[in-house]
Amino acid sequence: MKKQLLFGLSLLLSASTFSQTFFDNFDSYTPGLKLGPQSAGAWTTWSNPYNAAEDVNVSNADASSPSNSLYFSSTSSTGGPVDLVRHFGVLNTGQFVMEFNMKVNSGKAAYFNLQKTAVMGNTYALDAFFRDNGTLVFNQVAGFSAAYPQGSWFNFRLEINFNINKWEVFINNVSAGYFSNSVNQIEAIDIFPVDGDTPFDSQFYIDDFETTITPYVLPVLNAATTFAGFNGGNIATNSVVPSFKVRNLGVNPVTSFDITCNYNGIDYNQSYSALSMNSLVEQAFTMTNPITLVAGSNVLTYTVSNINGNGQDDDAADDASSTMVAPVVPALGKMVVGEEATGTWCQWCPRGAVFMDLYENDYSDFWAGIAVHNDDPMAVTTYDTGIGTLIGGYPSALVDRGPDVDPSGMATDFFSRLQIAPTAFIENGATWDAGTRTLNVSITADFQAAANSNYKIACVLTEDGVTGTTGYAQSNAYAGGANGVMGGYELLPSTVPASQMVYDHVAREIAPSFGGFAGSFPATVAAGELHTVNFTFVLPAAWSEDDMHIIGMLIAPNGRIDNAGKATIAEAVTNGYVSGTSAGISEMNADQIDAMFKVYPNPASTYTTVGINLTSEASVEMRLLDMAGKEIAARNYGSLNGSSEVTIDTRTLTSGVYLVELTVNNEKITKRLIIQ
Repeated sequence: MKKQLLFGLSLLLSASTFSQTFFDNFDSYTPGLKLGPQSAGAWTTWSNPYNAAEDVNVSNADASSPSNSLYFSSTSSTGGPVDLVRHFGVLNTGQFVMEFNMKVNSGKAAYFNLQKTAVMGNTYALDAFFRDNGTLVFNQVAGFSAAYPQGSWFNFRLEINFNINKWEVFINNVSAGYFSNSVNQIEAIDIFPVDGDTPFDSQFYIDDFETTITPYVLPVLNAATTFAGFNGGNIATNSVVPSFKVRNLGVNPVTSFDITCNYNGIDYNQSYSALSMNSLVEQAFTMTNPITLVAGSNVLTYTVSNINGNGQDDDAADDASSTMVAPVVPALGKMVVGEEATGTWCQWCPRGAVFMDLYENDYSDFWAGIAVHNDDPMAVTTYDTGIGTLIGGYPSALVDRGPDVDPSGMATDFFSRLQIAPTAFIENGATWDAGTRTLNVSITADFQAAANSNYKIACVLTEDGVTGTTGYAQSNAYAGGANGVMGGYELLPSTVPASQMVYDHVAREIAPSFGGFAGSFPATVAAGELHTVNFTFVLPAAWSEDDMHIIGMLIAPNGRIDNAGKATIAEAVTNGYVSGTSAGISEMNADQIDAMFKVYPNPASTYTTVGINLTSEASVEMRLLDMAGKEIAARNYGSLNGSSEVTIDTRTLTSGVYLVELTVNNEKITKRLIIQ
C-alpha cells in the first residue's frame, strides 16, 4: 500500500513539474496605453505583424481585482477594430485550463474565439457568444447554452482534456456542461468585440487571465475513447444509433479494436478492423444496431479493447468513456412548433437554417419546423406580418410562440414545452386531387381537457426542397469562417448563388390567419370531445406535393401554440378526411364573403377574373402584388354588395407567381395567381 501511494504521489508531482502557467491581471501596465508593447509580446493582435489599431488600451475604469482590466466595445455589425490575441503554441494532447474574470454590461454582448493554428482565421476551434440576453452559446456545439450574470463580474473557466476530447465550461466554479469538439486542437485565443444579433452592441471587461498547460507523453500503443454519445434526439422512446470516437494516443498506428457499448445494463459489442489510424488521429464510429432510449438516468459507456489484436494497450486509464443519459419524457401526443423568421437577404439567417435542420433530424416525431420568410420570393404576407409583431430581428425563432429566441437557443424552450400535456391531440386528414391540385384538409382535435371557443385551429403548409432563381441567393455572414463554423456555410461565398441554395421547411400558406380560425370550437368543450375544422387549398403547379407537410396547430387563448400535428400529404390522405366546420373564406371575414373569392383561370396567360360574392354591403379594395410585395396595380371599389367580377389583363405581366389581395372591411384575404 505504501508503494502504491508513493507511486501515485510521484505521478502528481511529475504532472505538476511539467505544467506551464501564465497569469496576467494587467495591474502592472499603464492605463490608457496599448497592451501589446507593455506585455513584452505576451499579447499581440489578429494581424501579423502587430497592428496597433487592433490592440486594446489598458483600462482602470473597472476591474475585478484592483486596479486595471481590459475593456472591449463595438457597435459595428462586423465588430472590432480591437482584435486581441494570445498564442499558446499548438495544443492537441494533455490538458489545458483557461480562466478569466469577466463583466458584460447589462443588455450588451461579448465574444471570443479559439484558433486551431497560429494562422489567424485558418480554422476556428470554438466561437463563444455571450449574448445580450445573458446566454452563452457556442457555434460549434449544437444545443449547448449556459446562463451567465450580466452587469457584474463573474468567473469563466474552460477545462480541456485533449486526450479524450472533453471540453467543460464553468461559470462561477459551477459546471455548465461539457462536450466533444470536432476541432480538438487550439493555438490561440482571439478576443474580439462583436455581436451576432441586432442591435449590434458589444461591451465587456476581462481581468485576471490565467492558463495552465499540462503536456502528455505518448506511450507506444494506446487507443482512447474520446466521445460517448449517440446520433438522434435525447427523448425517451427515440431509437438512436450508438456513436463514439476513438483516438490513437500512442506512437504506433491502430489497425483494429473491439468496442463494448453498455446502456441500461445491456452490452452491445462490435469489432472494427482494416483501420489506418496514425498517431494522434481521432476517428468517429457508429455501431450497426440502434438502441432505444428509456426514461430515467442511465450511464452510457464505451470501452475499447483488444487493440491491434494484442489485448490491453499501454494506458488503461483512457480506454472507457461515459456519459449520463437522462432523456426527456415527452407528454403523450405532444408536438412542438418552431417558427423561424428568416430571409434570403439576412446574412446571419444561415444559422437558422442549420438549427432548423438539426431539430428536424433529431426530433422529427415531436417537432414541426416552419421557416417564415421575409422580403424574399418565399414570403407569405399574412404569416410574415404576424410573426413580425413577435420578434425583434432576424434571424429569430419562436417555440410554440413563446419568447423570441435565437435559432441556436431553442433547446430550452423545446424541451420545456415537450413535457407539458396538451389540451388536445391533433390529427391531420386530407383528400388530394392531382388533376385540379385541390387539397382538402381536416384537422381534428381530440380534447384531453376542457376548453372553450377561445381556442383556435390554424393550418400551415410547408415545403422542402424549394429552389428558385431571382431573389433566391442567400446572404451569408459565415463565408470564409471568420464568424465560425456553421453547417458548411463557412465554405460558401458571402452571397450563395441561387443555384446552390435549397430551402426546407418553407411556409407556403397559413390559413385562415396567423391567429387561427375564430369559429373552431363551441363555447364550451368537454374532455373526450372531438372537433374537426376543414380547409381547402388549391396548390400552384410549382409546388411539389410530395415535399409538403400539413401542420395543424391548436392555438390557446393566450396566443401560444398548445399542440400540433404534422403529416405529409400522403400520410394525411391515409389518415382519412373528416368532415367538420369549414374555415372557408366566409368565416374568415365574419360572413362578409360567401365562401367565394375566386381567381380563374389560374394559371392564366392572357387574362384572369376575380370573382367575389358578398352577403351584405362592404367596402372593397383589391391589389395585385409581385412576390416581393411590390404593388403592380390597385383599385378601391368603394361599397359593394352581392356578386362582382373584375377582369385583370395579364398579357403584360412576366411569367411567375403573383398575389391577389382583397380587402373587405379592413379584413385581408390573399390568393396566389400564376402567370404562364
